[in-house]
Amino acid sequence: MHVGPAVAIALSVLTLAPPADLPDRQATHLDSYRWQGDEDWFGGFSGLSLSADGLEMTVISDRGLLLTARIERQDGRITGIDADPPISLRKGGNGALVGERADAEGLAMAPDGSICVSFELSHRIGCYETLGEKATVLPDVREFRQLHENRSLEALAIDAQGAIYTIPERPARDNGELQVFRYDATGWSVPFTIPRIGSFLPVGADFGPDGRFYVLERAIWVFGFRSRVRSWQIEHGRPTRAKTVLLTYSGKHDNLEGLSVWRDDQGDIRLTMISDDNFKFFQRTELVEYVLKDPLASSPASR
Repeated sequence: MHVGPAVAIALSVLTLAPPADLPDRQATHLDSYRWQGDEDWFGGFSGLSLSADGLEMTVISDRGLLLTARIERQDGRITGIDADPPISLRKGGNGALVGERADAEGLAMAPDGSICVSFELSHRIGCYETLGEKATVLPDVREFRQLHENRSLEALAIDAQGAIYTIPERPARDNGELQVFRYDATGWSVPFTIPRIGSFLPVGADFGPDGRFYVLERAIWVFGFRSRVRSWQIEHGRPTRAKTVLLTYSGKHDNLEGLSVWRDDQGDIRLTMISDDNFKFFQRTELVEYVLKDPLASSPASR
């Protein structure tokens, strides 16, 4: 989602609010790395996927560009990023996606190595077997046509069996539940919903190496952005054992939209997130990492 002018002005002046209703968090902030680039295309990163060892990264921008990069680390913390030139997502033939068709938001890697991307303004999901070639667009869903412009398919994840999950940022009908759409060999379904709590809306998702379904949510306040990560165990196709593992106060981080969950060499779960700077001079692109020292410990459930 792109930040409107009024919110942008407020964020440029007010960047921090006092901590509020922070839970007993499992996630501990490890580090924040500011990623900078001088190129005109640099910025707007809203989708993220890391390799199993946290050293290879793929990101997507809301201008339809995909980048691969190597992450340099020292003692587990990010010290540098070596990025390859960007690749334009294709519309077929030699043409690159432009305008509303290029507004890519979610990114997920399939077990077979293909890459799936969700698009927001033109509601759809495309999967690429080979970068630089035309995507295979998944069949349309009636509910997608009813989604809000600039508030649709942001969160995208793929499970170990290759099923694709997506969550609209704002549902077409706000009844306090967030629909989770799944695409598999049988087609589209809505296997479950998750409760919407407070003003947070989903912007990123991933299945962790622990098998849990993690959802990154964002709230926009006049004092800045707040971020929350909730997770569920999916058992018999239903979400169970809900946890809130991360909740930040306003201004702690920038506009976190992409999430990748992996396991580090200490055996701990890492939450790596990337911020979408909306190409605004007063925002920043940052990679933020939290660690879950005991992913099986209990915390106040989000139900």
